[in-house]
Parts: sequence; structure tokens; C-alpha cells
Amino acid sequence: MRLIILLLLFSATTLAAQLVPPSGFGKPLPHTRNGLCIALPAPWTERLIFRSKYDGSDSARATLNPVAEQTFRKQTKAITDFERGLSEMVWRYKQSGDPATLHCILHELNAWASAEALTSTQTNHTGRAMRKWALATVATSWIELKFMPLAPVKETSEIERWISLLADRVVEDWDGLPPEKTNNHTYWAAWSVMAASVAVNRRDLFTWSLKAYRHAVGQITDKGTLPNEMKRGSRARAYHHYALQPLVMIASFAQANHVDVMNENSGGLLRLAGFVLQHDKTTYEWLEPWCSLTDCDSVTTLARDRGRPWVNRRMGGNLTVLYAR
Repeated sequence: MRLIILLLLFSATTLAAQLVPPSGFGKPLPHTRNGLCIALPAPWTERLIFRSKYDGSDSARATLNPVAEQTFRKQTKAITDFERGLSEMVWRYKQSGDPATLHCILHELNAWASAEALTSTQTNHTGRAMRKWALATVATSWIELKFMPLAPVKETSEIERWISLLADRVVEDWDGLPPEKTNNHTYWAAWSVMAASVAVNRRDLFTWSLKAYRHAVGQITDKGTLPNEMKRGSRARAYHHYALQPLVMIASFAQANHVDVMNENSGGLLRLAGFVLQHDKTTYEWLEPWCSLTDCDSVTTLARDRGRPWVNRRMGGNLTVLYAR
């Protein structure tokens, strides 16, 4: 009986434990840069309805519409500038320790949080995509601050409430889609929710992200392909790469919290990574977290090292710094 009680207490403690990012997210960095305060755009409180850059394309959605893309860039510029500016300031603070930069970050984040920016229920597919991309940037940026050793981060309740609200909206946007509609967008949604789960320590969000991950990896064929990305015609290979990025990040964060998802679907993620390595030799930022999950051979390591540093604000910023061994 005593053993059973101890096991139950251990399980409860495990479930209540603080969710954490991979160790590199909390690693102190040398102060080699100056601080920087960027005035971010006003909080986006309007509806999330934007034109798709593939407007007018056939069912494969493989043909860019230059006019539509220009409209999309213009419509979403404020959100994109917010992401870029936030990520830049966070990394300037990590590499400077400048209190004025931290104050600036918190001031701008609190403005967006207080306005409940990006939470409109008036959306279309492109708007919902922008919301989950922004959440990925916000949540990883907050993790960078929250897990810094002795970081003097105060006045956080409003920001964390907003991150939670954004994550709930993203779950509502992307949960329960039929298999034929579940593609790279859902995987990016799952990654943004995974990052949010760690940022605000919500186990329910962590569980939802893993559910979406397992559904995604369950679709990977014996050849390492994703059926819904193969439908993209001439852009299929590029979209396999784009689908892989968030899945690798989810696996990395799961591992940091003692959940091994690498064997799902008999090593499905390994097959997808192999397919991407064979067919897409342009961008390798995902290799930074990937080579922390598995032993990369010398050819793969060389491809990663040649392009360093690898930076992606929606995956955490400077991935080379975050995952370097």
C-alpha cells in the first residue's frame, strides 16, 4: 500500500512539474551586443481576414499570384513587423543584458496583451495561419526571457494571460480537421501551441500539441512522404520541408519534458527527415534541433555547419546558439 501511495504521489508531482524548453533556451550568453528598443506596430485588434498569395491557383495551390502576394504582404505587414521586432529585441537583450531593452520588450508586449491583439473570431484561413505563426514567435520569445537565469522579468501576468488566450484560439482554429485538411498549417499550429504550453506552463496545451504531432507523423508513408503535401504539385518538396520544421521542434520540446516521440509510426519522423534531406538542399535550420534528437552523420553535419548561423524567429530565433553542443 505504501508503495502505491508513493507511486501516486510521484505521478502527481510529475504531472504538476513545470514544463521546460530544451536547455539551450535558458543558457546565459556573453554580452557581445548593444541593447535595442524597437517601437512595435500598434496592437492588431482588427479581424483576421487576409488575401491568400495563392489566390486563383488550382487545387494544388502551387502557383503564386504576384498581385495577391503583394496584397497579402501589405495587409499583414503590421503583424510581421511585430514578430520581427519582438524577436530582434529579445535576442538583443539576451546578448546585452540591457535593462532598457527588457523594459521596452515588456512595454510593447503588455500593449499587445492588454488589447487582446490577434484574438478576433472573424477570420479566414490566411488569418488563422497568421495567428498561429505570431503565437510561435510570441511564445518562443517569452520562453527566451522566462528561462534566462535570474532574468528580472516582472509584470508578466497580463502577457501570460494573452499567450494562453492566443493558444486557446489556435487550438479552436485547427482542432478536429478532417484528415484531408490536416497539413503543414496544422503542424505549425501544433508547434505554436507546444511553445505556448511551456511559456505559460499549461499541460493541456502540451497534450493537444502531442496529439496533433502524432496525427501528423501517423500520416507519413513508408517512403517518408506526407500525402497532403504531395498534393502541392511542383511545390511538394518545399512543403515537405516546411511541414518538417514544426514537427522537429515539437519532438525537441517533448524530449525536454521526458516524452520520446521519435518512434511514433515506426520512426515516421526519421523517414520524413530522410526524404527532405534527399530532395531539399536549400535550407537546413531544422538540422540544429534535429541533430540534438538523433545522431547526424558527417554529411548531414557538414550541410548544417556550412550555413550557420541558422535563424528562424518562429522556431526560437538563433537556432545555432540554442542547440549548439
